[in-house]
Amino acid sequence: MLGGRRGQDDDGEALRQRLHDVYWIGGGSGAGKSTVARRVAARHGLGLYMSDDVMADHASRSEPEDAPFLSEFLAMDMDERWVNRSPQTMLETFHWFQGEGFGEVIDDLLHLPAGPPAIAEGFRLLPRLVQPLLASPNHAVWLLPTPDFRRAAFSSRGSSWEIAGKTSDPARALENLLERDRMFTDRLREEATSLRLPIIEVDTAMIEDGLTDRVVETFGL
Repeated sequence: MLGGRRGQDDDGEALRQRLHDVYWIGGGSGAGKSTVARRVAARHGLGLYMSDDVMADHASRSEPEDAPFLSEFLAMDMDERWVNRSPQTMLETFHWFQGEGFGEVIDDLLHLPAGPPAIAEGFRLLPRLVQPLLASPNHAVWLLPTPDFRRAAFSSRGSSWEIAGKTSDPARALENLLERDRMFTDRLREEATSLRLPIIEVDTAMIEDGLTDRVVETFGL
C-alpha cells in the first residue's frame, strides 16, 4: 500500500487518467441536466451515465457507518423528512448533498464497458468531489436553475407533488423542498466558482437547443 502525501498524489493521478474521457454535468434540481446530457450524448456519440437512476442501488450498497446521513434519513417517515424540519436542516443533513454514495458513482464509472467517452450526469456530482478527478476543467459544467425555472420545470413534468403529496401537509412540504433546492443551487454556485469550474445559469428564457449548445461549447466537443 502506498502511504503518505506522495502516495495520495499518485493514486489521484491514476484515477484522473482512468476517468480522462468522462464529461460531467452537475447542477441543481430541475435544471435540465438529464435532457441536455441525452442530447449531447446523442449528438456526439457519447456514452451516458445517469447517476439518479442508480440512487436506490447505491443506497442498498451503503453501510450505516459509511453513510450515517442516509441511515438517519431512511429511518424517518415522510413528515419527518419533508414537513417537520427546516429547509436549512434538510440541506445540511441530506445524504447525497453531503457526498455519501459518491464512491459508488466512481466505482460505476470505472466499470463502464469499453467504448466512447461518456457523460456522467446528476445533482450528486458535487464540484468539490468532481474537481480532483478532472483531467481538464472544461470536462465539467454545473447547470444552475433560477427559482422560476425550477418551478416551471417541475410543473411541466408533473413532479411537483410526487414527494410532497405523500406527506400530511403537501403545500408546506413543497415549499420546504423548493427552498432547500434553492439553497443547494446557491451552494453549488459558490463552490464551483471558488474552484474556478464552469457554471451555466439556466432561466426561463433559455431554450433546450441553446443550453445544449452552451454545454457542448464548454466541453469543446
